[in-house]
Amino acid sequence: MMAKKTYSFYPGCSSQTKASSDNYLKSTNSMCKYLDIELKEIPDWNCCGASIGYAEGGELPRITLSARNMALSEQHNPGMDLVATCAACWLSTRESKERLAHSSQTLADANTALNEAGLTYKGNQAARHMAEVLVEDFGFDELKKGVKNPLQGIKFAGYVGCQTNRPFGLAGESFENPVYLDNLIEAMGGEAVSYDQKVTCCGGALAFSEPEKSQKQIKDIIESAYDHGAEMIVTPCPLCQANVEIYQGEVNKRFGTKFNIPVMYYSQLITVAYGGSAQEAALDGQLVRATKLEEIANKK
Repeated sequence: MMAKKTYSFYPGCSSQTKASSDNYLKSTNSMCKYLDIELKEIPDWNCCGASIGYAEGGELPRITLSARNMALSEQHNPGMDLVATCAACWLSTRESKERLAHSSQTLADANTALNEAGLTYKGNQAARHMAEVLVEDFGFDELKKGVKNPLQGIKFAGYVGCQTNRPFGLAGESFENPVYLDNLIEAMGGEAVSYDQKVTCCGGALAFSEPEKSQKQIKDIIESAYDHGAEMIVTPCPLCQANVEIYQGEVNKRFGTKFNIPVMYYSQLITVAYGGSAQEAALDGQLVRATKLEEIANKK
């Protein structure tokens, strides 16, 4: 048995109770229970700023928002890696860490602001996405050992999206064809389909401001997954999950399609494959029911 692993945890806004991806947090907690992972939440964490920070917030405030989370993590959870499940939170944190490491002026300015709140950013913790933890700290062979109810007979499209893929990505993965989700699906006993839209942007915040553009991209993603036989889509990103699942009705109206495909988190697949219940996997949080996963989760 592997030793218990402990991480400093940044859950992010979207996974809070009754928020759009609270099923992501619930299933992550279940997954971590099976993998003997302890997540120590950063006390009093704040929003990463997400896309709003890029649009109007200014660079220093945007970086300082993430620096505050990292400073709190260093203070309260020393000696641990900081782990985020949200792709946007991870990207903001990772980018801020890079900028603070490469600009002494930005570091000094951020710490001047943080010092007013009694905090100092030191930069001594790694900033990682949960997918990195699974791939690098466990590995697919180790993850496969926990499978009790293999996801046999289900075809999944691993939808990576952009935020966990560019500009940083996962170590060793191709930017054009990352395969970690495919490998994870196969480790859980499912079938990963090959399709050509796995790194296409879901449209992000354009879903609100320019829906005709984002819905075209969502259509392309789902259509490619369907055409290659996928019954479900799997993603590591709350915004990708929300956009690709929530807007299927709008896409169907606009393009005359009849899409009705569940969009899942990898944490839900792992929880079900490890013998977790539908409740543990938070399958009731889907707008489009994942009936084949429910059937496996309901096995006695």
